[in-house]
Amino acid sequence: MITRKWVAAGACGLLATLAVGLLPATASAGEPVSKEPPKVELVLDVSGSMRATDIDGQSRMSAAKQAFNEVLDAVPDEVRLGIRTLGATYPGDDRNVGCKDTKALYPVGPLNRTEAKAAVATLAPTGWTPIGPALLGAADDLRGGDATRRIVLITDGEDTCAPLDPCEVARDIAAQGIHLTIDTLGLVPDAKTRDQLVCIAEATGGTYTSVQHKDELSGRVRQLVDRAAAPVVTPVAAQGAKECQSAPKLGAGLYSDRETFGEHRWYKVDVKPGQELRASVSLAADRAVNNDYGVMLRASTVHGREIVRGSEAGDGRTDLISTGLRYPKAVLDDADGNAETAPETVCLQVSNSFSAPASVKTTPGMPVELTIDLVDGPHHASDAAAFGLGRGWWLLGVLVLAGLVAGLVWGWISRWRISVWRTN
Repeated sequence: MITRKWVAAGACGLLATLAVGLLPATASAGEPVSKEPPKVELVLDVSGSMRATDIDGQSRMSAAKQAFNEVLDAVPDEVRLGIRTLGATYPGDDRNVGCKDTKALYPVGPLNRTEAKAAVATLAPTGWTPIGPALLGAADDLRGGDATRRIVLITDGEDTCAPLDPCEVARDIAAQGIHLTIDTLGLVPDAKTRDQLVCIAEATGGTYTSVQHKDELSGRVRQLVDRAAAPVVTPVAAQGAKECQSAPKLGAGLYSDRETFGEHRWYKVDVKPGQELRASVSLAADRAVNNDYGVMLRASTVHGREIVRGSEAGDGRTDLISTGLRYPKAVLDDADGNAETAPETVCLQVSNSFSAPASVKTTPGMPVELTIDLVDGPHHASDAAAFGLGRGWWLLGVLVLAGLVAGLVWGWISRWRISVWRTN
């Protein structure tokens, strides 16, 4: 048991060391976005079910209005805020009309608190719950520029305008590469509503919150608006190729892509002598998938010789799976004794072994985030990074030596025990 604990502790220490090593020190792509003011759109459900009086003795609509007033008072000056409603105008039974009932109540831009509060005060619970169309409208409201974009959806029920599935809408928005995050808040939600709002949030890397009280609603919305105001690292969209020869060449930075089930995608990185390539990849399961899956990140030469690989497998429900690798490029001398300076082109292959039930849509692909960093390589042979991840004669020599020493020690202990037993 003690031996197992030591082995587990050693493995955890090794994983922690590798994780720290894979963190990027600097990045030329995916810098914090601070050039343009962040944009946030609050999307509020004003359907008939918002008349229910189960939030601190008030109707859901009254609680939402009070929370909005508190949020509007606290919005940072640099945030460009807008408000969109769904189900606010049509009280009838015509599905075609009710499922188009979404409009921009207050346009995204510099906030006039008095005008925004006056607009919210006019709302009354009315009609349907077209969440999918409202999300599409909000995405259009926030389109343009490189600012941080966030939608905060507040609703008390699931979408009533199928077959336009809000989860599919959210995945399509994420696949556009505009880095728009959708956070969802459920007012006293039932199981179906909760599942749908979780799916919407997960599709774009957002969060889901269940709300039972007015203070929880105002506090969470304020927190999300403040989060949008803080500079964040925005990945740069990169489309991997089916082979290394036609792959895009990437520098140090953070990149995003999408990959279908069982797909292989290629990217290229130039590594100079004396540099070390550190790369990691994360793939998010943003929909229902089958058990037993994995992700692999492999580095190879342009001629196809594998250099090093990293892989990770999972079983059961995992929202995110990641792996990484390190490759130090040694400084070598040419025939004249001069140090080589030409960079080596390294091919990075990202592969996954995900599969899904037949009822699950495989397009758009699942979101992929790739981190690439180029740092100074190790200068001494004693540096553990010089060994790579299990490659070359160094590792074989260490294993042989360790086995020889262990065998000698075990043999000496065994002979000593036998001699003691015979003496006694």
